[in-house]
Amino acid sequence: MSHIVIIGAGQAGAALAAKLRALGHDGPLTLIGDEAAPPYQRPPLSKKYLLGAMPVDRLYLRPPAFYAEAGIDLRLGETVTGIDRDRRRVLLGDREIGYDMLALATGAAPRRLPAEAGGALGGVHVVRRLADVDAMAPEFRPGARALIVGGGYIGLEAAAVAATQGLQVTLTEAAPRILQRVAAPETSDWFRALHAAHGVQIREAAGLVRLLGETRVTGAELADGSVIGADFVIAGIGVTPATALAEAAGLRTEAGIAVDAMGRTADPAIWAAGDCTSLPYRGGRIRLESVQNAIDQAEAVAANMLGAETPYVPKPWFWSDQYDVKLQIAGLNSGYDRVVIRPGDRDGSVSHWYYRGAELLALDAMNDPRAYMTAKRLIEAGRSPAPESVAAGDLKALMAA
Repeated sequence: MSHIVIIGAGQAGAALAAKLRALGHDGPLTLIGDEAAPPYQRPPLSKKYLLGAMPVDRLYLRPPAFYAEAGIDLRLGETVTGIDRDRRRVLLGDREIGYDMLALATGAAPRRLPAEAGGALGGVHVVRRLADVDAMAPEFRPGARALIVGGGYIGLEAAAVAATQGLQVTLTEAAPRILQRVAAPETSDWFRALHAAHGVQIREAAGLVRLLGETRVTGAELADGSVIGADFVIAGIGVTPATALAEAAGLRTEAGIAVDAMGRTADPAIWAAGDCTSLPYRGGRIRLESVQNAIDQAEAVAANMLGAETPYVPKPWFWSDQYDVKLQIAGLNSGYDRVVIRPGDRDGSVSHWYYRGAELLALDAMNDPRAYMTAKRLIEAGRSPAPESVAAGDLKALMAA
């Protein structure tokens, strides 16, 4: 019987293992994770879990007993140190596990502030793992001064939680505006106003020079010459794909572990899924950091490992929760040249529709789920309503056009 080993027990790894069993793989199946906790959801970590509104066991993707019942050998707290492709062995220090097929679901790691800029001081945190959030939770005391470094969605979500808890929050962004890499100026403006209304001070075009303090952070010097005080810092400056194992094994990487449309790497016995992968998309390659892509790609890879030979075609969508606002994003906005603003059906709701010429590329919907679902269906169907019809057009009419 074919032994399948999965490295990485996050969303993609857990989905891949469960799907293999659901599709009838009855051979040995090993899932290896380097954290002590069983596979869990990451999005609630910095929101409901940090706020104390969700106990740790509700983070778990499945009850811990599921893995034994499904015949999945779940190995937690174990670090894979190498892959011997010639002998088809996974190395764990001085131990080995043989495989017939191997799947890499190693995810991504948060970028950290460099030590020379004060990143090694006490009180400097990142947001990615359960242990990260457990470490920062005691810092969230009303009145404490929180400095958020990075104005992407990770940083903005952290700022929202801190402000909700009564902290004094300052967010710094080196770029001229928040969300510059991922959203239009219209969306940046909307979220800047939202955070200002909740008392968050946003400092744009004000990159971090260095953090201050002897052993623990006490403040920060910014590129504009100003100095601000801080009781703790959260670095929300993005993530990098976890490709070290793949690179050491000689697999091709390209802003992620390079896979084909089936999810195979350069080695036909090794597959990959989730945040760690670079996959084909519309004539190029992309890497998608999202829960839904991790699940969808992992399940497609599971089927292809068992012989389906069905190309995976991603349908990008994302979300972010900040205060009482749910942002839902459909599509990818790369290359847009026009943004159409459509007021929502209720107060506080709006959607931003991204176009390249006459082609609808993507949408940002703030508290407007109907606009999100409409745009998502249009994008996935390859349909583009005229930009002029979007601003005032009825959503049902847009679908019928």
